Amino acid sequence: MTATHTIHATAPVVRLHLAFELGWTEWKLTFSTGHGQAPRLRNIAARDVAALQAEIAKAKLRFGLPADTAVVSCYEAGRDGFWLHRYLTARGIGNLIVDSSSIEVNGRKRRASKTKSKTKGSG
Repeated sequence: MTATHTIHATAPVVRLHLAFELGWTEWKLTFSTGHGQAPRLRNIAARDVAALQAEIAKAKLRFGLPADTAVVSCYEAGRDGFWLHRYLTARGIGNLIVDSSSIEVNGRKRRASKTKSKTKGSG
């Protein structure tokens, strides 16, 4: 009888991570590779997709990534809605829209901060 040995080795998949903070006049972008490097923070004019594409390319250079590196992004649902999601996914960027009300928050901390803010002003 012959023993069969299978070796499972996986190389880590390197991706460029992009997080948006979408404001009315300005978007804040944070780029990271998720490997303990300092993130790259940039501001661009809101809805300036040409500047967005340029910043993605610059971030890939900054982190030493090939031009064809996968990009994944996320932002909080709100003002800019789904047009941005459609734009990103049409360009091969994986995107996740986060509903802020579905983010789990420690209720005890939330109550404590509300109590502090109420007592701060009453003095």
